[in-house]
Amino acid sequence: MATIKRALISVSDKTGIIDFAKNLSGLGIEILSTGGTAKLFRDNNIPVIEVSDYTGFPEMLDGRVKTLHPKVHGGILGRRDVPEHVSAMQAQGIPNIDMVVVNLYPFEATVANPDCTLEDAIENIDIGGPAMVRSAAKNWKDVAVLTDASQYANVLKELQSTGGALTEATTFTLSVAAFNRVSQYDAAISNYLSAIDYSASISASQPVLSAFPAQSNTNFIKVQDLRYGENPHQSAAFYRDLNPAPGSLVTAQQLQGKELSYNNIADADAAWEAVKSFDSTTCVIVKHANPCGVALGKDALEAYSKAFQTDPTSAFGGIIAFNTTLDKAAAEAVSKQFVEVLIAPDYTAEALEIFKAKANVRVLKIALPKGGATPWEQGRNSHDTKRIGSGLLIQTADNHEISENDLKIVSKKQPTPEQLQDMLFAWRVAKYVKSNAIVFCGNSMTLGVGAGQMSRVDSTKIAVIKAQNAGLTLKNSVVASDAFFPFRDGIDVLAEAGAACVIHPGGSMRDEEVIAAADEHGLVMVVTGVRHFRH
Repeated sequence: MATIKRALISVSDKTGIIDFAKNLSGLGIEILSTGGTAKLFRDNNIPVIEVSDYTGFPEMLDGRVKTLHPKVHGGILGRRDVPEHVSAMQAQGIPNIDMVVVNLYPFEATVANPDCTLEDAIENIDIGGPAMVRSAAKNWKDVAVLTDASQYANVLKELQSTGGALTEATTFTLSVAAFNRVSQYDAAISNYLSAIDYSASISASQPVLSAFPAQSNTNFIKVQDLRYGENPHQSAAFYRDLNPAPGSLVTAQQLQGKELSYNNIADADAAWEAVKSFDSTTCVIVKHANPCGVALGKDALEAYSKAFQTDPTSAFGGIIAFNTTLDKAAAEAVSKQFVEVLIAPDYTAEALEIFKAKANVRVLKIALPKGGATPWEQGRNSHDTKRIGSGLLIQTADNHEISENDLKIVSKKQPTPEQLQDMLFAWRVAKYVKSNAIVFCGNSMTLGVGAGQMSRVDSTKIAVIKAQNAGLTLKNSVVASDAFFPFRDGIDVLAEAGAACVIHPGGSMRDEEVIAAADEHGLVMVVTGVRHFRH
């Protein structure tokens, strides 16, 4: 066990530090501290020795140099179990420092401010803090290192129960947390500085930042180990962003059910991302990463009933997501089917009671994001990544939305207001279907979904077959395609199936041929100018 007799405290974030220091002092632990923190302690009648008095060397260079001293780092790094270390420290008059309490300059918060200058960023790069944290973390058997206010209570409880000592299990856990914090801090600095276009920034008041830094440093925190990956022979774990966006899947509260699997999490994310993109009451059913049923309704029950009609076969064992509170009526309907995961922003007490009888169903509750101006505020990722062999592809996320004003009608026939709304609905759904994507819709519900085919005409044929298998008519339906039609054959298939309208990006070398086919069949054709490939 590490006996704590002397603690060095130097914190930028003062949260909880006064009570913590008072309790340390009450245990007879001597406190060393730097200027600002030392003043705070003196103002609150906590005995403290200022580091400059301890080292005999003043703080200087606007505080850039204050703890970078052998008497500080020797006291932290010296091993108590190595006689040569002990004798060297005694010869130089270096006492042990048994605890280091440091949180770092607020670099991340500083650069998050849109008015941050390069000088602001540089001055908020901590040097002495990370040095002390690393020193203490390296010598974890003898020194405890605390880097966050959330650690104070448990450490204090253990000190009080042992008369001022900490177990190796505790000091090791604190050491790991300290190295993780330094890693996160250094990654934030590297990401920010390597994103600066220095030449462009010279004439600007703030640094000009690239969306893609010269070096990408990511930090994820493990949420849990998983039973296995996509297949039983693969091992897996679930990680979250260091600072997850509000309303994202990783913020979910699991109310009941079995542990989530790798595939459950991937499909649940697909369902949740799709359903929260709608403003009206919506239900999305996902199977193998693709929506197999999406519908709007006056309430959760109607939305679910319509979504389920699209493809009852694929909905078996699917993921069902709502963007509204799930009530008793909807819960009774959903509970009649085999469901892997159920997601909603909230549930009535009656709905939860119904699912108690389905103990294996994983019921997730996720607060909807508030829908701010930025993707992060909307609960969306700002970037997407894809791992390849020894590399990583990074792109800005596909957060593009369109409105009726963005549409260009290229056919001779004009759409009705109702058809325009159904096309906008179909277009939104197609964005979440794997390419090549074809989505037939009508009356604010999907009628047939063709996904992930190598040929767009094959996706069109599959969507028609899906609708026929579900007993749904495609007469007067609308169709969304996530990319342009390279040939007229896809138009011929959807027209033969009964479609009345088609919405797609346009931009093919054969656009004139495709538009002519639409006019030949008497179809409405609208182009968006935006593609939504989803690989």
